[in-house]
Parts: sequence; C-alpha cells; structure tokens
Amino acid sequence: MKTPIPTPIIVSPIFPGKWPRKTAQLLVSAMSLVVFLFLDFLDIVLCVIYRFVDQFTEGNTTPSCYCHRNREEERRRTNYDREGEVSETLYGIGRRNVFREMGFSRKWNGLKENGGGGGMLRRRNRWSDCGCESCVSWMSSNGDYMRRLLHVVVKESSTATFGDDCRGDKPMENVIFLHGFISSSAFWTETVFPNLSEPTKRNYRFFTVDLLGFGRSPKPRDCLYTLRDHLEMIEKSVIHPFQLGSFHLVAHSMGCVIALALAAKYSKSVKSITLIAPPYFPSPENDASLTALRRLADRKLWPPLLFGSAVMSWYEHLGRCVCFLVCRNHRTWEWILKLLTRRRDLHFTVINMTRHTHHSAWHTMHNVICGGAKLMDKYLEALEDSKVNIHVIQGSQDQVVPLECSNNIKMKVPDAEVSIVENADHTNVILHREKDFTQDLEQIWASTADSRRGEQCFGQGQP
Repeated sequence: MKTPIPTPIIVSPIFPGKWPRKTAQLLVSAMSLVVFLFLDFLDIVLCVIYRFVDQFTEGNTTPSCYCHRNREEERRRTNYDREGEVSETLYGIGRRNVFREMGFSRKWNGLKENGGGGGMLRRRNRWSDCGCESCVSWMSSNGDYMRRLLHVVVKESSTATFGDDCRGDKPMENVIFLHGFISSSAFWTETVFPNLSEPTKRNYRFFTVDLLGFGRSPKPRDCLYTLRDHLEMIEKSVIHPFQLGSFHLVAHSMGCVIALALAAKYSKSVKSITLIAPPYFPSPENDASLTALRRLADRKLWPPLLFGSAVMSWYEHLGRCVCFLVCRNHRTWEWILKLLTRRRDLHFTVINMTRHTHHSAWHTMHNVICGGAKLMDKYLEALEDSKVNIHVIQGSQDQVVPLECSNNIKMKVPDAEVSIVENADHTNVILHREKDFTQDLEQIWASTADSRRGEQCFGQGQP
C-alpha cells in the first residue's frame, strides 16, 4: 500500500516591508498635498501684502511680482525685445498656483501702475533689501551704475612669460572660474587657489568672478538677469579688459549653463571646459524650461533639500520673505553665528548665502537655470563641432542635480570625459577634497595644453 503524497499547502509570500513602505508613501503624498496647498494660499496672501507695502514705500511703481503678468506684457513694459531670453517659468502661468487659478488676488491686480519716479527709486536698494556698505558699495552716485563691472579676483605670477610655445617657451594660460547659484568667487579662492602647485602658479593666470547679482558684484533692479546679461558682464569685466585670446573654463552647477553659453560663443578661444554637476535635461525646446524646473525643484517634501528648492523656485513671495529675513539682516545672523561658534571668521559658504537680493536670485534662477535649459543642446552641438575638450565631474550622491545629467552630456557629446566621484554630493565633490580636485584640474589643463601644442606645432611644420 503506497503512502499517499500529501497535498502541498501554498502559502502566500509575506513582504514585511511592502505595506509599511506603501503606507509611508501615501502619507508623504498626502502631507505634500496639504503643505503645498497651504503654501499656494500663503504666497497669494503675501502677494497682496507686498503689493500694498511696495506702493506705500516706493510710490506707484510697476508691480514687482509676476503673478499676473505674462511675457508679452513684460516685453511691452520694459522694451526687452530679446526673444526667448526670458523663461516662461518666471511668470505665474509657468508656476501653477491653485488659488491664483481660482481668481484669488486678481481683484488686487488693478492697483494703479505708474512709472513716475521709478527710475530714481531703482537706483537705491529696495526696502526689503540690505543697505549695508558691503551690499551697496557697487552703486555710484555719478554715472550710470549699470555700467559698473563685476567683482573679479585675479591671481597670476610675476614670473609668467608670453613666449612662443613651438620654440620651447611655455606661454601663460588663462583660466576663468564661474560659481554656482547663491555663491561667489570665494568658492574657488578658498578651495582651488590654496592647493595649486608651483608650476601651475607660474604658468597660469586665474580669474574668478562674482556673477551679476551675487557676492560683491552689481545687483541692479532694472536687469532681468538673462544669459545674455551674464555673458555681457563677463565679457566687459574679464575677456575684453584683459584681452584674453584663449582660456580654460571651470564652472559649478548653475555656472555650467553660463560657461557653456560662453564657450559656444568663443569656441575658437576655449581650450577646455570643466563642468561640475551640470544641470542638463534633453527635452523639446518648448518644454525644456518647465522640465528643468520640475526636475531640479519638484514640489516634494523629501528630501529636505528638494523641498527648500521647491519653495524658493515656485513661490516668488515666500522667497522674498526668506531674503527679507535672512539676507537683509545678514549682519545680525553673522554676529549670532560668530557668538555661538566662537569663531572670528565664518565659513565662506555661510557668507555667500546672503550676498544677493531676491530680485537678482529669482531672475537668475528662472532665466538662467530654467531658461538656459532650452539652449543647452545648441551649445553642446557647437562645442562638439569645434572639438572643444569637455570634462564633467559629479558626485555619486548629488541630491541637487540628478546624476543622469552627466550621462546625458556623454550621450550628447560622446568625446566628453565623465568622472563620477563616489560618496560625494553637490558641493562635497569639491569641498573636503580640494587637493584632489585641484590636481584633477591641473591634469586636465596640462593634457589639453600638450595636445593643442602638438597640433599647433605640427601645423607650423615643427617636429
């Protein structure tokens, strides 16, 4: 008699982490909906408040926000006839707000607009901006302050030569550094400059600038801070006065967009371009700006860094409140931090965070980071055609710019060299590894110089 085979009992697999994970995701989504709905309402309320305060303190000037303005209206009002330079994300229609779409605050949009006296008012700092000497020293009572140049730090050796590279002399080379959003030239002078080798110091001249609207550079109220505005100021402040016939470019984050635009314009003069964490999202031109806004500042609560980016990018008036509380009172905050840390000098990253106005930061963020997204393909194609050496460096833990951005550049320009630094984030790809980063830059410059020297000498019939 055969022993019957027992019928197998099928037990459904249990995934202990599945339901808690889904529940947590639902809770975070619900919280995000509630939080951003509240922020939508708060931004509308602040819009009305700022409108009345601006009118009371500055007269009947044109409303300074973009809640109910569009691009065509802006072009008619300012005669800013540069097609495509102003990003659609700058305007309320590009940054959807539930209460704005329901018509809240629209009745307040009828406040009388009059430019009378506005020209003089724009020459001084706004009531919500800091008026200390370090923040307004770029202003001048004589002449047109818009013609003031950028703050530029130049580092060069007195023993540098201007010889003929094919005869054995090594001429001095130039390097331009461009910082990222809410930063300054100190980002480079405090990290790269102290770690340069002696041969590099002798044979290179370095230029690091405070971009328009940041650091100690001008922060005009009549400027829309487009890519062209930034390029023109770099040309007037560095390229033209120092007569740069050739140069290397090094840029971080937002500065990469400006660097690509500059390199594309001077493709025959650029020897190499090094991009650290470049924001690049291939997409159709008519959708590129909104894609960049959503990818870099999505309306999410987590991670905290993304939430902060969303608040400052989507909510114009909340961003102005932050600048009013932090930037306008930066001297007080710096005094408190010095007292708490018992340090006489604060870290440069802390200082950089307050050296801008809401007007300069808001316009640069939208017109450069988002507006420049639709031009990136054109810039990269121009550089590929000119055979410019492109090097990309990014941290594997970058939470600001997605890691895919570096891979996107590699797919667009196959000859580009991409280096991923393990366990480094958006800023630590440079900070805390300054010596290694500087050595990487020196190798890039040296390899580019050697290859270019060989090409030039071969073209001249030298052995």
